[in-house]
Amino acid sequence: MSVDEKTVRRIAHLARIAVTDAEVPHLQGELNAILSFVEQLNEVNVEGIEPMTSVTPMVMKKRQDGVTDGGYAEKIVRNAPATEDNFFLVPKVVE
Repeated sequence: MSVDEKTVRRIAHLARIAVTDAEVPHLQGELNAILSFVEQLNEVNVEGIEPMTSVTPMVMKKRQDGVTDGGYAEKIVRNAPATEDNFFLVPKVVE
């Protein structure tokens, strides 16, 4: 795959990057080099290789999911100007 000048300008426009006429040929070469490298990656045989999330093997640390605090809703809403059934009451702001 090869990138032409029109494509370079379109990419620059989409990326909101100001590109002068003098910079277009240089960027065209850079983009073509990147694309040729990506095409080389397509040649790698990945049969039987599992996808990875990291280059080092890791196991996520997990904790027990349980309630560790709570049961004092009355104390939380005690200083609120208006409450109902241990919930804060706020003025209606949407009609």
